[in-house]
Amino acid sequence: MLKVYYNLTKPGIIYGNAITVVAGFLLASGKHIDWWLMFVTLVGLSLVVASGCVMNNYIDRDIDGLMERTKNRALVIGAIPPRKALIFGKILAILGLGVLYFYTNLLTTAMAVLGLFVYVVVYSLWLKRTSTHGTIIGSISGAMPPVVGYLAVSGSIDLGAIILFFILALWQMPHSFAIAIYRLEDYTKAGIPVLPVKKGIPITKMQIFIYVALFVMATFALPVFGYAGYVYLSVMTMLGLGWLALSARGFYTTNDKPWARNMFVYSIAILVVFCIMIATEGL
Repeated sequence: MLKVYYNLTKPGIIYGNAITVVAGFLLASGKHIDWWLMFVTLVGLSLVVASGCVMNNYIDRDIDGLMERTKNRALVIGAIPPRKALIFGKILAILGLGVLYFYTNLLTTAMAVLGLFVYVVVYSLWLKRTSTHGTIIGSISGAMPPVVGYLAVSGSIDLGAIILFFILALWQMPHSFAIAIYRLEDYTKAGIPVLPVKKGIPITKMQIFIYVALFVMATFALPVFGYAGYVYLSVMTMLGLGWLALSARGFYTTNDKPWARNMFVYSIAILVVFCIMIATEGL
């Protein structure tokens, strides 16, 4: 039963966000790392992310049963009663926000609350089912973890925090659109109005290309404003242009599914490298 509750939190999403939290924290820390503060920030934010994922599972249990990749989730097959899942999600939120409030600072906690609210209420309860703009709004919550890590150290919103937010928000868009194309049949069956379902794959490919280009330009802001050096710039330029080239290939392929999967895999790889590069900038 513990494993069922654990899987309800979507561990893969938690681990992915944990990497960005640590990266943002270390970028703000430089050579002076408070390891205890990093640990409690990571624990607190991970609990908040877990809460959001549980709440999302609770809200989406009806449409999850219609999609191949989600039809065996615990709330769909009845392994966990919905009421217990909801209580579990609330407990995780209280614990996570409590850790952040008592061990970091009010601004960090407020940003975590904002990310959770946007993901659960604005995205999951509203826009995911009603508008193609749900992806844009969802990118706000997806961009919060590295900002939370950064603010736990800095205690204030500066240019570095703003740049991190925009880099991650822009990254979310082609990443999510690639998933939407790859899982197009699932989204169509569930009636979720993602961009390729409502506007078609060609328009989605153009949006992917534009957002990848904006992401690449946003990554350049860190070295331009003194938050990263030449090694970071060289690596991110190479990988960014590679992602841009891969996105451009989408205009010429007729086999969209493998291309979309490659875009998704590349998005994960470039995010991991980005986090490693900014985490080591001050070391």
